[in-house]
Amino acid sequence: MTVDADAIPPSLREYPQWVCWRAKERDGKMTKIPIDPQTGSFASVSDPETWAIYEVALGASESEDGLGYVFTEDDPFVGVDLDDCREDGELTGWAEDIVERLDSYTEVSPSGTGVHVLIEGMIPSTKSRSGSVECYDSARFFTMTGDHVDGTPTRIEERQDTFAPVYDQYVYGDDESTTEERAQKRDAGSTPTSISDAELIEKATSAKNGEKFERLWNGSTAGYESQSEADMALCCLLAFWTGNDEARMDQLFRDSGLYREKWDEVHYADGSTYGEQTIANAVQVSNETYEQDTGDQGIAGTGSSVSASNQEPTLLRERVDLLRSRLDSLERELAITRDEVAELRQSQQSRSELREGETEPSAQAESVTVQPSSPLQRLIDVFW
Repeated sequence: MTVDADAIPPSLREYPQWVCWRAKERDGKMTKIPIDPQTGSFASVSDPETWAIYEVALGASESEDGLGYVFTEDDPFVGVDLDDCREDGELTGWAEDIVERLDSYTEVSPSGTGVHVLIEGMIPSTKSRSGSVECYDSARFFTMTGDHVDGTPTRIEERQDTFAPVYDQYVYGDDESTTEERAQKRDAGSTPTSISDAELIEKATSAKNGEKFERLWNGSTAGYESQSEADMALCCLLAFWTGNDEARMDQLFRDSGLYREKWDEVHYADGSTYGEQTIANAVQVSNETYEQDTGDQGIAGTGSSVSASNQEPTLLRERVDLLRSRLDSLERELAITRDEVAELRQSQQSRSELREGETEPSAQAESVTVQPSSPLQRLIDVFW
């Protein structure tokens, strides 16, 4: 499609995070695939090598279905995607409310039935989607048309203070809740019996396998033969951190970069969706779950719970058992060495007595009577 290049905000053009896109049918539905403007092959929202500067991507978009921008943590932008909100050129009531309150650059989506609002700010929590409203700030790309919505600013404005209550109303909470009820729901994450989604993600990314979690969370499938395998891997990690809470696993997965339309498609004879079965499989194979180390209930789940407070004694016992085993082995080796040295001494002594006029052991005999290392020294040699 033709892009109105002059309408794209200059502040966005400065970032070298541009791709093209191509419509492709997947599982019977059309989806937009990011394309590397320089090679024409598939691009990745997690691989900067597949992006280009604005001018290059704009030129390449003429032979593709359109132009796209990749959001990253290095830029200040948030994209607010409003689907199915435009009829005969007019916005629905709820969409008009969001567009007016955000008051920043807004353009019509490629389908013509939705709009994209771009602001400077950040998403207040990890939840990024509810109904027809979705927010991106990293590891996602926006299709860009330059089809500017009349009456909205031509620049991308800083709107964090305005975005927070809009996000609270349309994304974090449900439309029937009051602002106060949604605030209470959001703050419930700090109660002793549960941690918030933001805290959970922070803990997961700070763990020993945090890099793996972060890659999957951001939508990378590197190291996996298929996205389905990556989906399963992320669900297994979410099972651990949520205590096998299937509803919460589903909610979190939808906020991850791996979420796609296939998640909600029925794939099994019993009517269960791909997402439901993936979660069920992950729970089935997850034998351990995270539990807060505050002394409170924390995240409870099925299987054997593991917390930071009880992992250390277990690891310590295993370490002590290993050291004891090594010590027993070294003591046996030492006893054998002592016997061998004693035999060698006796042999050398017998030979020296046969030599006429020799009353002292030979220098050669002395050279083989070096005392063996102590068990403590051998342990030091093994572990350090």
